[in-house]
Amino acid sequence: MSDTETHSGQSTKAAASGWIGSALEYYDFFIYAQAAALIFPTIMFDKNDPKMGIIGALGTYVVGYVARPIGAFYLGQWGDKHGRKNVLVLCMLLMGSATMLVAILPTYQQVGIWAPAALMALRLVQGFAVAGEISGASSMILEHAPYGRRGFLGSFTLQGTQFGQILAAAVFLPLAHFLSDDAFHSWGWRVPFALSSLVVVAGYLIRRRVDETPAFEEEAEEGAIVESPIAVAFRENGRTILLVFCMALTNIVAVTTAIFGATYATNKDYGVGFHADVYLWIPLAGNLIAVLVIPYVGNLSDRIGRRPCIMVGALASGAMSFAYLWAVSNRNLVLAVVFSLIMWGAVYQGYNAVFPAFYPEQFPTKTRVTGMAVAQNLGTVASSAMSIVFAAIVPPGTSHRTIILVVGGLTFLLTVIAAIGAYLSPETYRMSRDDLGDPNAQPIPKDEYDRLRAESLAAAKAAGSRL
Repeated sequence: MSDTETHSGQSTKAAASGWIGSALEYYDFFIYAQAAALIFPTIMFDKNDPKMGIIGALGTYVVGYVARPIGAFYLGQWGDKHGRKNVLVLCMLLMGSATMLVAILPTYQQVGIWAPAALMALRLVQGFAVAGEISGASSMILEHAPYGRRGFLGSFTLQGTQFGQILAAAVFLPLAHFLSDDAFHSWGWRVPFALSSLVVVAGYLIRRRVDETPAFEEEAEEGAIVESPIAVAFRENGRTILLVFCMALTNIVAVTTAIFGATYATNKDYGVGFHADVYLWIPLAGNLIAVLVIPYVGNLSDRIGRRPCIMVGALASGAMSFAYLWAVSNRNLVLAVVFSLIMWGAVYQGYNAVFPAFYPEQFPTKTRVTGMAVAQNLGTVASSAMSIVFAAIVPPGTSHRTIILVVGGLTFLLTVIAAIGAYLSPETYRMSRDDLGDPNAQPIPKDEYDRLRAESLAAAKAAGSRL
C-alpha cells in the first residue's frame, strides 16, 4: 500500500493513540525523575552522606537507562516480528506495574540497603519497558501516515511525552506546596506513583484498540519478516545505527535541565537553595511551551526537511545550557525560567519534534522498530549517564563558575556530535514510504512532493480531521 492510499482516519487514530500512550507511559517515567532529584537522596539512601545520596539517587535514575538497551534489543525485535500494536501493549503493562510498586517501597531508615536495591530493580523494569515505547509508537504513526505528513503526525509522539512530564510535575507541585516537609517525605511522594494504576487500565484499553499498520501486515503476508531483526539491522544498517546514536546524544539537554539542573537548584549542599515546589515550575513551564511548539516544528520538517530542524535545535539548545546554568547559579529564578522556556520549551524542539519521524525513516520496515530502538536508547543511555558524571566531577562544594563551564561545556560538546550525525544522515522527508531505508533510493521531485502533500492535507480536511 502506498503512502497516498493510507486512510486519513487510521492515521489520525494512530497519532492520537501514540500521543495518549506516550503521555501515560512517560508520566510514569518522569515522576521517578522528579523523585530522584527531590526525594530519594534523603529517604532511600544514607542521609548522613549527602554526596553519596545524590550520586545514588541519580544512579538509580541512570540504571533505568542502562536497562533500555536490553529492552530495545528485546522489544524492538518483538515489534518487528509480532507487530507494532503488540509491543506497545506490552510496554504499557510493564511500565505501569513497576511504577505502582514503587509507591509501596520501604525507606532506607526502615530496611537499610534493601530499599535502594528494590528501587533499582523496579527502575530496571521501567527502563526495559520504556525502551520500546517511542520506537514502537513512532513506527506505527509513520506507517499509517499519508504522504507529506509524517513529520507532523510523528511529532505527536513527543508531544505526548512532554505532556507526560507536565502531568508528572503537576502532580508533584500541589503535594510539595501544601504538605509539610515531613508529610511530603513520608507519604506525599508516594501518591503520584500510586496513581499509575490508572495508567495500567487506560493504557491497556487504548493500545488494544489500535489497528496494526499496513506496512507490517504486508511484510507478514509476503513472508518478509526476518527471524533476527537485530542481526539484520546491524549487518545492513550499521552506519545508520551509529548516526542515530550520535543524534540521540541531544538528550543531554534534557538531562542537564531536568535532572542535574533540578538537583543543583534544590539540594541545599550546592548552595543555590530554590525550594522544590518553586523549581518544579521551571520544567513545567518549558514543557507547556513545548506542547504548543512541537506540532508546528513537525509540520515545518515536512516542508523544509528533517535535518535542518534537528541540527539547529541541537546546537542552539546545547549552547544555551551555559546561560541556563548561569541563571540557576545566580539564584535568578526569573532568568532561569526565561532561559528554560527558550532552551527547553522552544529551541530543543527542533530536535525533539522531528526525531520521531526521522529515526524510523532511516530504516526499512523489516528492522524499523529494532533499529530505532537500539540506536536511540544507546544514545539516550550515554547522555543520561552524564548525570552521574556531573554529580561526581562537580559535587556539592564545587564553585558555581566551575559547574557552569564543565556541565555547560560537556552538554554543548554532545550536541555538536549530534548535529554532525544529522548532517551525515540522508534527508528523508520526500522519500516514499516504500523506499525508506534503501540507500540507493531517490526522493521524488519537490513539485510532485508538494502536490501529494496538498492532496493529503485536503483529504484530512475533507474527513473533518484536526490532524
